[in-house]
Amino acid sequence: MFLRKDPASLKIVEPENALKGRDEALPLEGAAAVHDVLETPLKGPFPDGHECVVFGLGCFWGAERLFWRLEGVYTTAVGYAGGTTPNPSYDEVCSGQTGHTEVVLVVYDPKVISLERLLKVFWEAHDPTQGFRQGNDVGTQYRSAIYTTTPAQHETAARSARVYEDVLAQQQRGQYKITTEIRQNEQFYYAEGYHQQYLDKHPNGYCGLAGCNVEFPMEAVAQ
Repeated sequence: MFLRKDPASLKIVEPENALKGRDEALPLEGAAAVHDVLETPLKGPFPDGHECVVFGLGCFWGAERLFWRLEGVYTTAVGYAGGTTPNPSYDEVCSGQTGHTEVVLVVYDPKVISLERLLKVFWEAHDPTQGFRQGNDVGTQYRSAIYTTTPAQHETAARSARVYEDVLAQQQRGQYKITTEIRQNEQFYYAEGYHQQYLDKHPNGYCGLAGCNVEFPMEAVAQ
């Protein structure tokens, strides 16, 4: 993982200063195009009635594993979103010069698992108050993010952030500000094949996820 020493001084690169990128997507073919665990395709078209949402909660290796374990999740994939550079590579994203953050695409069946349940996993698995870092992983590519694909998702995600921020402030007895970026219809770029389902291929691989040990009140958001 790429580290930076002073997260307070970091800023997302301005679009005019971002790396140029490339016109074509990085190849994701053969075995890499099929989920190692779920045995479903990583790219659409996905089954009718399924929805997509994108989460950023630090290093995407451990983050992806959280979601592929959930009943009702059809497929997951890691990638990059929220920035400027088209079709970026991992090294480019980690340079901080693309504006992207590491993310997980989650395709789910809302008849089996609700967005609120996914949000519960998201909020509890990381610290959404850290800005451009997660634990020892420092950089704009590790910022917390929710990128929604429908207006209803966006409304629920925004409401969940307000609810969780209040809970953090109450239970931690301090003023905690959630820094999670919540936007709709951000372009998702698939990461290179070797990153997909990384912790299934490397069970002892790096995972730096650590939450705030504060429960997310899913029922309060679902109301």
